[in-house]
Amino acid sequence: MHGYTENKDAHLRRLRRIEGQVRGLQRMIENDDYCIDVLTQISAATRALQAVSLGLLDEHLKHCVSQAISDGGDAADEKIAEASNAIARLVRS
Repeated sequence: MHGYTENKDAHLRRLRRIEGQVRGLQRMIENDDYCIDVLTQISAATRALQAVSLGLLDEHLKHCVSQAISDGGDAADEKIAEASNAIARLVRS
């Protein structure tokens, strides 16, 4: 079981909403909407994806990483390294 399993439906709803935002962006470009309006919507979609990412990361830390730490051994070090790498990727984006 993954850390996000309990909130899977909520994550899927949010991602579907973001998918709709991206389709809306495509329409804005097709309709030659004003540049700043398009950029504003891109920023909103980006923030929405970041919110999903942070939620998944939180659940990963609470479930997967904490379980690995409880179990101990090399798995704990691997999960911590994975989480650190994921955080680094999110910070760079």
